Amino acid sequence: MDTGYSVELLVQAYFDCRRLKRNTDSALAFEQGLERNLLSLHEELTSGSYRPGRSICFVITRPRPREVWAADFRDRIVHHLLYNQIADRFHRRFIADSCACIPGRGTLYAGQRLEAKIRSQTQNWTHDAFYLKCDLANFFVSIDKRVLWPLLAKRIPGRWWRMLAKLVLFHDPRTDVEVRGERALLRLVPPHKRLMEAPRHHGLPIGNLSSQFFANILLNELDQHVKHTIRARHYIRYVDDFVILHQSAVWLNNAHDQINDFLPSLGLAINPRKTILQPVARGVDFAGHVIKPHRRQARRRTVHTGLARIERLPASDTLATINSYLGLLRHTDGHRDRGRVANAARKRGHCVDGALTKAYRRGIHMENA
Repeated sequence: MDTGYSVELLVQAYFDCRRLKRNTDSALAFEQGLERNLLSLHEELTSGSYRPGRSICFVITRPRPREVWAADFRDRIVHHLLYNQIADRFHRRFIADSCACIPGRGTLYAGQRLEAKIRSQTQNWTHDAFYLKCDLANFFVSIDKRVLWPLLAKRIPGRWWRMLAKLVLFHDPRTDVEVRGERALLRLVPPHKRLMEAPRHHGLPIGNLSSQFFANILLNELDQHVKHTIRARHYIRYVDDFVILHQSAVWLNNAHDQINDFLPSLGLAINPRKTILQPVARGVDFAGHVIKPHRRQARRRTVHTGLARIERLPASDTLATINSYLGLLRHTDGHRDRGRVANAARKRGHCVDGALTKAYRRGIHMENA
């Protein structure tokens, strides 16, 4: 039977995977015997003997403590292989207001699109409007794979690819995991947010391309419900955060109730502590941006965190961080914020161009001049 799979597709998946993960320990180990390891993985896939390997679990503390699960490099290659084959089929069905983990739809896309929607709803800030912002409770840990699987399977042509998708989806990384870092950090993560504590068949590991993609497939059901059943004209979602705009707060309250009634069918629920309903003129905080009348700024916490990092990082590591924050702020109406980052850069011995968009080491800047 022709599966549509080939070793060329596997090699392409390898190159896609190594682009961002080349310096990890598992990637370096894989590349030491690259040809042998690729052929071995190819044989396992074609024979049906492939099984995911060990995962690494660790905790990050910014902006808040959470578990991150890193699949082995060879398993990441398989995730890219599956994604490359089936993603476009799903992306074509997603609404234009579904953001994150979709090519060209990152935080900048989300911020700019919400700003355009607010200007449309308020007729360029000349009319009043309200916004409803919601967050899904314990989203990745709450995902029921048994609910997700039919949505995934019905859009994948070819039994071989469906079985590979099922293997990736239902793999439980808790059965073979190496926990890294201090055990005390694990205790900082609340039990209800830990994949380690999730019921069987629940939870996707944060940190894998496959998890991000599968999550969007599940939440596409919410997107379609909001757009076509509730008929919200101005709606946008970034991962598990979403915003709806309307001129009537009563209408938004009713939309909230309808969404609350719908989400249990997906095994999900709104986090009531993070639900906001207020006038858009007060500012809308979304995807790292704060949209206020006639301007869009970076979130205050992001700017303050950046300034603190620039101040305390070793001198050899500051340039990349400075340029990262200047690049972020370049796409906002934050000239004052760029000025603050530029001043912090000068204090660390760097030069900044006149537009406040790029920093240089002092000697290199003088040579370019």
